[in-house]
Amino acid sequence: MKRKLAAAIVIAGMMVSVSACGGDDGKDSGKNAGPDSFKGQTLTVWTMDGSAPPQWSKDVQAAFEKKTGAKLKFEIQKWDGIQQKITTALSESNPPDVIEVGNTQTPAYAATGGLAELGDLKQAIGSDWTPSVSASSVYDGKQYAAPWYFANRVVIYNKKIWAKAGIKDTPKTRDEFFKDLDTIGKKTDAEPLYMPGQNWYFFDGLTIGQGADLVKKDGDKYVSNLGDPKVAAAMETYKKYASYSKAPKDKDEATPQQAQVFAKGKTGAFIGMGWEAGTAVQANKAIEKDLGYFTVPGATADKPEGVFLGGSNLAVAEGSKKQALAKEFLKVALSDEFEGELAKLNGVIPNKQSLETNLKGNAVAEAAAPGASVGGTTPLIPEWAAVENTPNPIKSYMTAVLNGKSPADAAKQVEGEINKRLAQQN
Repeated sequence: MKRKLAAAIVIAGMMVSVSACGGDDGKDSGKNAGPDSFKGQTLTVWTMDGSAPPQWSKDVQAAFEKKTGAKLKFEIQKWDGIQQKITTALSESNPPDVIEVGNTQTPAYAATGGLAELGDLKQAIGSDWTPSVSASSVYDGKQYAAPWYFANRVVIYNKKIWAKAGIKDTPKTRDEFFKDLDTIGKKTDAEPLYMPGQNWYFFDGLTIGQGADLVKKDGDKYVSNLGDPKVAAAMETYKKYASYSKAPKDKDEATPQQAQVFAKGKTGAFIGMGWEAGTAVQANKAIEKDLGYFTVPGATADKPEGVFLGGSNLAVAEGSKKQALAKEFLKVALSDEFEGELAKLNGVIPNKQSLETNLKGNAVAEAAAPGASVGGTTPLIPEWAAVENTPNPIKSYMTAVLNGKSPADAAKQVEGEINKRLAQQN
């Protein structure tokens, strides 16, 4: 996966700029306008840099224009300052018609009234969307976006080091993985695993795997759920992973960039996004031949570990005067043909399991795909965004546990701050 795509996933939720306006003539003022009314119109679609490959955009444009008689205008946006730009755009009278929105931020923009409801689109084309990837496009029980593409973490390992340790097969369960890491530690001079103390998206995946959430409802408000025994169990699993690493307990995977550490050839494995393999190769070309990938294993062989699903949805601006035409675009762009093409070109997880066959031959994507059906996200509530602001209290919780505090005591240490942030007005 390209690094620029990964930036979209890491920052997931940032959206499009206000540098351009929507369509020009307003002929489709009604939400149920028919195809004949589309001719002569121009639909404006904002996508983020790296999300839509040029070939995909060209093919979608041709199919859309043939189907509707309207023109399609893609406008590629940059990530810098994007939150403020999208907030401004959605508040204007002539916003872009279709926008790419980060999956975890979709509820926040839906809550402001900036996104159009798409329940009819869901009925028309979304019956077989993978539930785990579709969940982020729903807010308060209503469909406000459509799932587009996703990615998640995999195990990236050094085949040379694993062979030196005498390991022939990749693990299928978490305990087998730990056993392999033990073997690497005993039979080689390599660090078995690079796992910094604050790789909190991986921790979120472990929490999802436990069937838990980071927040809970208390009356009419949300509060921290770090005290839940299931969250504590996830943190204990994380602590086990970290025990195989010499990485700092108070840093995340970007400080230093874990792929660059791995590139030195002295680490057995790390858990990261597919694009990080490219970062490792950029730092040390010689390591490319030793790269291998496998799905993060779960407690049993029949179910992978829970993973954080980062990615993007496509939404229609509530202020668009061309909502019917915008939905026609979504029917084209999200069709099996073009969703499959996007998966093949960008190596991303499509919105339907049946389309994952398009990932064949892409080793990273093939390793990531099994986790999609059991993955999830951070809490899909507008209030959550404030919790992730620096300094992120979840990271502080993790470091405290790794430094010897019990999960329960570490939770008490940060829950006041989390609850304060959850109570902020959006």
